[in-house]
Amino acid sequence: MNKYTKPDYENAALLTIDMQIDFLHPDGEDRYDRKRAVNAAARLARLFRQTGRPVVHIVRLYMEDGSNADLCRREELELGKLRRVLPDSEGAKVVESILEQDCDLDTDLLLRGEFQQINDNEYIIYKPRFGAFYDTPLEEFLTGKGVNTIVFTGFNFPNCPRSSIYEASERDYRIVFAEDGISNMYSRGMAELEAIGAVKFSSGALMEEIRRWDEN
Repeated sequence: MNKYTKPDYENAALLTIDMQIDFLHPDGEDRYDRKRAVNAAARLARLFRQTGRPVVHIVRLYMEDGSNADLCRREELELGKLRRVLPDSEGAKVVESILEQDCDLDTDLLLRGEFQQINDNEYIIYKPRFGAFYDTPLEEFLTGKGVNTIVFTGFNFPNCPRSSIYEASERDYRIVFAEDGISNMYSRGMAELEAIGAVKFSSGALMEEIRRWDEN
């Protein structure tokens, strides 16, 4: 890291990407990896709440007709072959242990591109594509909060977390990623993120970094 990429934890926000019940895949091949990511994200969210830092949960919602989905998934939705994170479904909810509460999504509000506030400094935002910044109010929100550093967690690194991290880099955010807080992470992917200035920590080491920052 250098003076431009070094995290500024005073002005940091935590993002969780697509950490929803339908994407948890309890029977999938990477189910243990996803459960580990949930545990790491839950620990980090708890610390950010306790210290008053912003927490933003980014979610997907697929209309049954596929009209708001990526082109690569639209036909599956149209044919009824893909039924995940449907509006108002149980599977669309953020995994409860991350929120520390059972929280229904206000899908009408979210699909309008607005925030759903669930705690003093904790919010949910809907994104229509892989990246968390595409056609969402996220950048405006972070700017309003004075955020310059983003800590990333989420499901399935090759798709949404990676896209969101690159979008954040394009907007000159300082980037931290919890290697155990992102599922399906692999060594080359981590090396590529570090090459664009992203800083890697385990969730435990990151929590210690933030606590030391707050003590000084």
